[in-house]
Amino acid sequence: MFTDTFDKITWLLLAVVIAALAGVLATNHGAGAGRAAGLGKAVEREMAYRARVELIARLYGPVEELRTAGNDQEALLRLNELIRSYPGEAHGYILRGEILRKMGALDEAVASFEEGVRLNGDYVDARSPLSRRRAIEGLVAEGLAGIGGRAAANPGNRSLAASLRKVNYLKSRLAGGCE
Repeated sequence: MFTDTFDKITWLLLAVVIAALAGVLATNHGAGAGRAAGLGKAVEREMAYRARVELIARLYGPVEELRTAGNDQEALLRLNELIRSYPGEAHGYILRGEILRKMGALDEAVASFEEGVRLNGDYVDARSPLSRRRAIEGLVAEGLAGIGGRAAANPGNRSLAASLRKVNYLKSRLAGGCE
């Protein structure tokens, strides 16, 4: 059977091909399961994100109602309670920034928006259901004009310089920059 060199090379090549085929089949089997698991994780992430959006709507719904009714002071009090209860949740900071901006406290509004965007960058993403991109763009334009002008007139004022840095941070996040 293994009489000459040609027969030996043929049997050796046949063995290599069978081993390679077995290896390919074994690796494809594992990749299929990985793809299915990856799809499951993507669905889980999407469900968790939607649940988070619903929780935010439920938690901050009363504050939104107070805002639309014109009770900004009471809305701020409720927001401060929620922020103390949920310090890692960015939505409270964003709402507080919107209310403070409406009340004319530009520096405090910028600080609140900056804190919210640092906690969750979804607020500058136009495709996110949490997006507040237009409000942040307006705040940045207003901040550059107002705070930037005051900072230029008072170059030694550290609080104005800090507020201007926060405005520039928001501007960079709007432009697509990251932390």
